[in-house]
Amino acid sequence: MKHRRAIPLVFALALVGAACTPGGGATTAPGSAPAGSAPAGSAPATSADAPSVEPSMGAEMPEELVIGFVPSREADALVETIQPVADYLAEQLGIPVEGVVTTDYTGLVTAMESDQAHIGAFGPFSLLQARDRAGAEIILQSERFGSATYHTQFMTNNPDAYCDDEPVEIEAEIDDQPVTFLNCNGTDAADSGPVAEDKIASIPEGTTVSFVEQASASGYIFPATILLNNDIDPETGITPLFAGGHDSSVIAVCEGDAEVGVAFDDARTAAETECDVSNEVVVFAYGPEIPNDGWAVAGDLPQDLKDDIKQALLDYSASEEGAQVLNDIYEIDALVEADLDSFTIVEEAADQLNITGDD
Repeated sequence: MKHRRAIPLVFALALVGAACTPGGGATTAPGSAPAGSAPAGSAPATSADAPSVEPSMGAEMPEELVIGFVPSREADALVETIQPVADYLAEQLGIPVEGVVTTDYTGLVTAMESDQAHIGAFGPFSLLQARDRAGAEIILQSERFGSATYHTQFMTNNPDAYCDDEPVEIEAEIDDQPVTFLNCNGTDAADSGPVAEDKIASIPEGTTVSFVEQASASGYIFPATILLNNDIDPETGITPLFAGGHDSSVIAVCEGDAEVGVAFDDARTAAETECDVSNEVVVFAYGPEIPNDGWAVAGDLPQDLKDDIKQALLDYSASEEGAQVLNDIYEIDALVEADLDSFTIVEEAADQLNITGDD
């Protein structure tokens, strides 16, 4: 059985920008920054012996590149983890490369809109936002367990109400240590969704349901469409609670703030809490498969440079060191060519909720 994890997709009303600096290194970008502002960073992540890259016709070669990430865990830890990616790209491209961590994906989209970021790692819906709002080009997708898709898991602290059978233990790992969690309704044996969607339809009116954020594919968009398809209004038919993160949604269920919650599979491994997640949070259903997160580049970069960035990332993911770093960042097993047609399901789900990529 494979339990996949995708990066969290978050949505904020405040737009958060990632700022460039003349030097490289990884920095956090917790708030808005005007174009050209310079947060502190370390020395340029570049190599004196790196080859130069000539711009293609009609586009200007940038003096430096910024690659942006969004934390799936503590931002400070992620800053250190992304540095090898920036170093590798700088060495391969012959341009200083800075790694930045924005507060959320809306901030990273905004950074690409304002030319403050040139490469970004996005979730599926935010990839569409980067494409539609910033003119970015989707170049790669992440792969986990040999698959380029993942799904929503529905969780509860009240298995008697949502499980048709006795919950069974599944095995997982946290920091390379074995742990067990509880699943029911066949989700323990299923590699993909949907599973037990009829149990989602049985959520009583007024039940508090913990979501992630409104732009999260697995943390809101897809579970909300499932509710709509079962005549449950995700805004008025239940009591929605937006936890702000996939791990936070797990914790909300564990601590009893919500009877039902949604997150990517399996966000329980990311939940840091004194609450007994292993025994209190039971997964009872899966949503349909969603295309994995991916990588985009600024559309106005020289074509030669865009091609070189794509190939460098593919080469990095194929190396032993690169594979380990990408796994440490987002539990990515490999990077593969983007299947643009696979994002149609994301667009359709967002359209059903009147959420558009160019908001």
